[in-house]
Amino acid sequence: MKSFRLFCGAAMLALTVPVVPGIAQQAPATTATRPAPVSELVAQVKLSYETFTLANGLRVIVHTDRKAPVVAVSVWYDVGSKHEPAGKTGFAHLFEHLMFNGSQNAPGDFFEPLKQVGATDLNGTTSFDRTNYFETVPKPALERALFLESDRMGWLTPAITQAVLDEQRGVVQNEKRQGDNQPFGLLQYALFETLFAGNPYGHTPIGSMADLDKASLADVKGWFRDHYGPNNAVLVLAGDIDAAEAKPLVEKYFGGIPKGPKSVLPEVSIPSLPAAKTVLLKDAVPTTVVVRSWAIPGLNDADAAALDVFGSVLGGLGSSRLDNALVRKEKLAVNVSAATDSMAQVGIFQIQAMVKPGIDPALVRKRIDEILADLIAKGPTADEVQRVATINVSQTISGLESARAQASTLAEGALYSNDPGFFHKQLQAVATMTPAKAKAAAAKWLTRPSLTIQVDPGKREAYVEAQAVAAPKPAAEEPVAKGDRGPLPDVGPVRDIHFPKVERTRLANGIELIYAQQASIPVTQVAMSFDAGVTADPNGKAGTQNLALSLLSEGTTHRDSIAIAEAKERLGANIGSGSSADRTYLSLSVPSANLGGGVELFSDIVRHPAYAPGEIERLRATTLTGIQFELSDPNGLAGRALPGLLYGPANPYAKLGNGAGSPSAVAKLTRDDLLAFHRAWIRPDKAKIFVVSNLPLAAVKTALDAGFGDWQGEGPAGAKAFGSAPQQATPRIVLVDRPNSPQSTIAAGQMTPLDPTGDLLVAITANQVLGGGFLSRINMDLRETKHWTYGAGGGFNWMEHAVPYTVSAPVQADKTGDSIRAIREQVRDFLTTKGVTEGELTREINGATRELAGRFETARAVLSAMQQNDLRRRPDNYYDTIAQKYRMLTAAQLDAAARGALDVDRFVWVVVGDAAKVRPQLDSLGLPVEVVTATSLAETSPPAGK
Repeated sequence: MKSFRLFCGAAMLALTVPVVPGIAQQAPATTATRPAPVSELVAQVKLSYETFTLANGLRVIVHTDRKAPVVAVSVWYDVGSKHEPAGKTGFAHLFEHLMFNGSQNAPGDFFEPLKQVGATDLNGTTSFDRTNYFETVPKPALERALFLESDRMGWLTPAITQAVLDEQRGVVQNEKRQGDNQPFGLLQYALFETLFAGNPYGHTPIGSMADLDKASLADVKGWFRDHYGPNNAVLVLAGDIDAAEAKPLVEKYFGGIPKGPKSVLPEVSIPSLPAAKTVLLKDAVPTTVVVRSWAIPGLNDADAAALDVFGSVLGGLGSSRLDNALVRKEKLAVNVSAATDSMAQVGIFQIQAMVKPGIDPALVRKRIDEILADLIAKGPTADEVQRVATINVSQTISGLESARAQASTLAEGALYSNDPGFFHKQLQAVATMTPAKAKAAAAKWLTRPSLTIQVDPGKREAYVEAQAVAAPKPAAEEPVAKGDRGPLPDVGPVRDIHFPKVERTRLANGIELIYAQQASIPVTQVAMSFDAGVTADPNGKAGTQNLALSLLSEGTTHRDSIAIAEAKERLGANIGSGSSADRTYLSLSVPSANLGGGVELFSDIVRHPAYAPGEIERLRATTLTGIQFELSDPNGLAGRALPGLLYGPANPYAKLGNGAGSPSAVAKLTRDDLLAFHRAWIRPDKAKIFVVSNLPLAAVKTALDAGFGDWQGEGPAGAKAFGSAPQQATPRIVLVDRPNSPQSTIAAGQMTPLDPTGDLLVAITANQVLGGGFLSRINMDLRETKHWTYGAGGGFNWMEHAVPYTVSAPVQADKTGDSIRAIREQVRDFLTTKGVTEGELTREINGATRELAGRFETARAVLSAMQQNDLRRRPDNYYDTIAQKYRMLTAAQLDAAARGALDVDRFVWVVVGDAAKVRPQLDSLGLPVEVVTATSLAETSPPAGK
């Protein structure tokens, strides 16, 4: 089902079109294979667990999964933004950040000791209902992870100083600016403040600038004392461990922490508006968005599952009522969705529609009302409900593969529903849902007055910025857990990775099949990789590939778009497309029980697109709208501006600056253009198929041979013109004027002399110190030391014919020039007098080798690694040998690799921000500054002269 989200761009959805002749190949007959029953799929969802509770109230859940020698550690606290009183919004999220800055017995950044042990999936999040922290570690590092989690539960506040508070306040405020700076970034505030006015859910977790400004040291320490005791927490361990092993370890590290006050569940009622209400907003966006919302019960209510199913039928399925009517048939909207967001005590049912440019939003609102009323009156069909259930179960099977996902699922059930296995009850409720139940729940809750927020193109209101922080008040001393904790626990030996065995064979027509067996979940994942990519776009026709791919699932010579969408839903299949600079990808993920039907459908989509004229026109309008959104988004603008400077206009990689396409080119593309692209590039002699499945190779090959074994290419294959090397522009700053931006997006880069056909392990490892991770120098300086950004970094973009280096840093607007200075200083120092230290070398080698234990825990990770190995011409067992390569590296080697690749004086810079505020800061940097408009990037990149 579609996830609940606020729009940030235009999605490419389908429409119903007449079937027309396409590529001259015989379309297959429909499959007679019946999809597996939902009950059979539900039976495959297994997540056993054991529980125990310490004397101090800490609830502990253990799930055993021995597929990889790792353990996921997840700590969920019963505190979220709904617990925040007036005047203290954002405190829960601010405190989440403070929990990563060290504790009494483990001072310094929390990421440092966990990076040393090879932790993956390391982070924390805050929601309305909870704050959670998680990391997955090799089993020999479990005691260290438990020491660190327990130390910040029981011994945190002595490490919180005024400097730490000020630092993280700045980071959080830049996180807020980063979200607010996006198209529709301010919509969420109007939504929650209006729909839940006076309710604990009436403000977002990010909080207000004013309340964050006011947070004092005494406030945050008091917040910790009130909410972070063990009796307010759930600890889940999932992976290579059982309860017998876990209990003494948890008792050792958490047992001495005293209870704290119990969090009080706020009184929450489900609000009803006295009458329908409409809020009008303006934003610098190309078209209107209509968001209609109702407050509904939370996830523990008996109606929650029924509303979820109803929302999917209305606007969550690919074949939903809203999609079919507003997008496919009537062509009034370029994107629609409906979904529930079920929180612990309340929820939101929301319908969203991105109005097609030129259409009256009032007509779209009227049709939403009519379609909703019709579905409430008649109810969904049994087939629709069944398709919702199949998709839901299929996604659950795939979603529970990683230990981290397993831990989070159990923790959420325990914290929100007092039942770690609550997810299975939810799944059963959806799987056994009836049309009558879904209809009744919708009639009960969705006939009440709604809130409509309409965002129209226009100028935003003035942004509410942070103010100077008042002088701090002295913080009272607070008790902490007693006892000598000793040093951090040692980490035992972590065994090197054993990458799954990779086998190679060929289909009957010669397509190479690269396969690995992964038995952890009964799902087959297929990636068909074509030698194409963005660089395959024909010259002068930017956006051809994008439009051609977006149309693949919108009708074949055998099925129209609704038939395709319904077939995917009945199979529980996900079929997608995408591209990189050099490759085009078509993918299938399907429960293995439905592999035959999934491959037959996938084959029809890949081989027999109809490219029907009606569909082309509808998707053309959607694409053009998406391009306009790209030109309103700071990251989209930076992505369009930089490639022309890095590669020069003659190099195929300059096409990366075309984004979703050129408006003038997309407007002129014909059906013949799309057919020609498909014939030239989406063909068997340019394809390789990568598969990870629980099924044996023979079964996979049989299914793929049935779908693709007789496929033959037609006409000449496409070719790319990589005859000349990239011609980078001379150092300069291109300032893209985006008025009223609270942040500036900095993107910089240079071409490197690195050989893309070689092994870049040394250079990439060196960059981990400079810009490649949270602990990198660029990020630690701009985020943790200066707190001018929510996150910054850099890395090598390893493509088939070039290896550029790029840096990205969204920074607060008034620190744009200073941030560029800081980045230049960090890079220059790293390349001259401040190379890799022995401590950094040890951290990177330890982290890189130890994280291998959990790096390929999921089939998706294995599938990605198989493709990368093939693309880089590396042996299939490359990851079985990489640990030894890491251990042989020296600091001198890393320094030499970085110094041979990078030269900060050759960097070209793009800044997307408010020119009126930013230009004076840039003029003092000693580089020429060129100001361009967003619209100037629609057709061509900035000048790329030498």
